[in-house]
Amino acid sequence: MPAPRKVIVTCAVTGSIHTPSMSPHLPITPQEIADAAIGAAKAGASIVHLHARDPRDGSPTQDPALFGEFLPKIMQACDVVINITTGGAPTMPIEERLQPALRHAPEVASLNMGSMNFGLYPMLNRFKELKHPWERPYLEGSADRVFKNTFKDIEYILASCARNGTRFEIECYDIGHLYTAAHFLERRLIEPPLFIQGVFGLLGGIGAHPEDVSHMKRTADRLFGNQFLFSVLGAGRNQMPVATQSLLMGGNVRVGLEDSLWDGPGKLAESNAMQVKRIRSIIEAMSLEVATPDEARAMLKLKGR
Repeated sequence: MPAPRKVIVTCAVTGSIHTPSMSPHLPITPQEIADAAIGAAKAGASIVHLHARDPRDGSPTQDPALFGEFLPKIMQACDVVINITTGGAPTMPIEERLQPALRHAPEVASLNMGSMNFGLYPMLNRFKELKHPWERPYLEGSADRVFKNTFKDIEYILASCARNGTRFEIECYDIGHLYTAAHFLERRLIEPPLFIQGVFGLLGGIGAHPEDVSHMKRTADRLFGNQFLFSVLGAGRNQMPVATQSLLMGGNVRVGLEDSLWDGPGKLAESNAMQVKRIRSIIEAMSLEVATPDEARAMLKLKGR
């Protein structure tokens, strides 16, 4: 009897999409981020995807010093694969977004594959009472904001991180982003296996309908053949349905409070670990197994710790 298929589970711990007013469970301080990542790892996450926030008001920041406050704590407590964002927030220039990955040289860094509209403003219809002065302008401004990720930007990140041996979680918010990844693969600026992370259900990107997920996977299969691993994240209420579809298609999954604050209709998730446990239960119910961090390292050909 063949061994069960291993599934890489990424947990995105805090992110830049949601604001502190949206959930009391969103990790803000370096200690909260460290605790959340360690909890996710103990729950079974193979990889933790990490942003930082200003501990005074929860606003997104790419200050490498703040990353330096929680990264050692995570690495001392567990062997989870560290994945640092180069996306940061749509309001940041590319040089600022790159600094934490450049300074800390993680095994994995995220890399967005294209410029796009990034609409967060509809959240104001649900969250009307906001705690901090930055939150409303940040959300309102997304109606007239382009998240800039040009070919030059992408090449800059790839070239800057090449010396560090960092590999990439290649974030694809639409079908054209797969073709951009294929372009850089053809130029040998990225090396297989590609870790393709399909992002579904954010306003401005591809939707979260099952046909959208299938189309992303079919296109990636055609472009990359056996040179990639497919993973998905579904925004908001789409998180678990999209993840389950990926499992059915032979793919991997990403969960976490960056992508969704919820643990069911109207019920806030109290921790990242809660979402990891939920997807783990689905994985195991399908007679699959969660990949350990070392198994994920082997699957993705990472440099190791």
